[in-house]
Amino acid sequence: MRISMKKWFAAVAFVAATLFGGVVVSSAQAFEPNASESLSDESSTDFVSYASGGGGSCDHECDDCGCDTKLLGFIRPSDQCFVDFISPMTNPVYFEDPRTLSELRFIFVNHTLPTRAPLVGGNVQLFAMQIRAALTDRLSIIATKDGFFTTGADPVIMKDGWADVNLGLKYNLYADPDSQQLLSVGARYELPVGTPRALQGNGDGVFDFFLTGGAAFGTYGHWISGAGFWIPVDSAAESQAFYWSNHWDWQINGGKWYALTEVNWYHWMKSGKGGVAGLEGLDVINLGSTGVAGNDIVTGAIGAKYKHSAYSEIGVAWEAPLTDRRDILQNRLTIDWIVRY
Repeated sequence: MRISMKKWFAAVAFVAATLFGGVVVSSAQAFEPNASESLSDESSTDFVSYASGGGGSCDHECDDCGCDTKLLGFIRPSDQCFVDFISPMTNPVYFEDPRTLSELRFIFVNHTLPTRAPLVGGNVQLFAMQIRAALTDRLSIIATKDGFFTTGADPVIMKDGWADVNLGLKYNLYADPDSQQLLSVGARYELPVGTPRALQGNGDGVFDFFLTGGAAFGTYGHWISGAGFWIPVDSAAESQAFYWSNHWDWQINGGKWYALTEVNWYHWMKSGKGGVAGLEGLDVINLGSTGVAGNDIVTGAIGAKYKHSAYSEIGVAWEAPLTDRRDILQNRLTIDWIVRY
């Protein structure tokens, strides 16, 4: 199915402008706690909802987990001011939740390769675990790429092996619990320590600079949008790209179940000097191929999440290209389980 990139870009930009139209305020106002607006039931550890008036405290300096309770002496509890939000599912390495979180996120991906030259189909599975650790109410360490690839029938382009590993920082620029809007910025560096036969470990690493924000809409709706650049240290070994990911969800009847949909746009800005001519990877694999500059792939996903409490959620999403160009993606199933502190 072919879509107009200009029309798609204009539609998402319109939504972004509408939802974030009222976000610009001073940083001091954004983080000033208001004791009169704290919620009452501070002892509840069940699912809490700031927007709908559920139990829990929403003091940005001192959430209901307790200011003095730090894991390993330095990891702060996750922000409790935006507990109705859920984390994005697709583009899992780079599409970052804008909240300040301390969590483990376990990910399973079943990736189906297209049956078209030079590919011959088959499946690739990824087992991974992401780590996020809040150091302050705004600053967190994030490690979002790691794991192990296993390959199914005849995926001739890769074999079993370890993924590269990245590490970075995320800083919350703006947070307004009253309007349920927030904005964060961050940077990551990907270390080329993976297995070459799994199409990892090439080049001298990749820097990723990103901006991510979120906003509530309607009674039970949420939108998260993240964009960034992949900038390789060795531009001959790996390609340079821009990505823009969007997530919309709806909390069903204000309960623990969410329906979600996501759209990801990948635009290759500069080709490498190797790989497979005209063929590139997506979020997990960077082939550094020639002849990919100017190419675009848009993927769409639908899914659902069950959020047992503010500290645990599990989700599933099915993703496929919306553009005729698909490169290494026929479709993808992603399952994640988040355990949050």
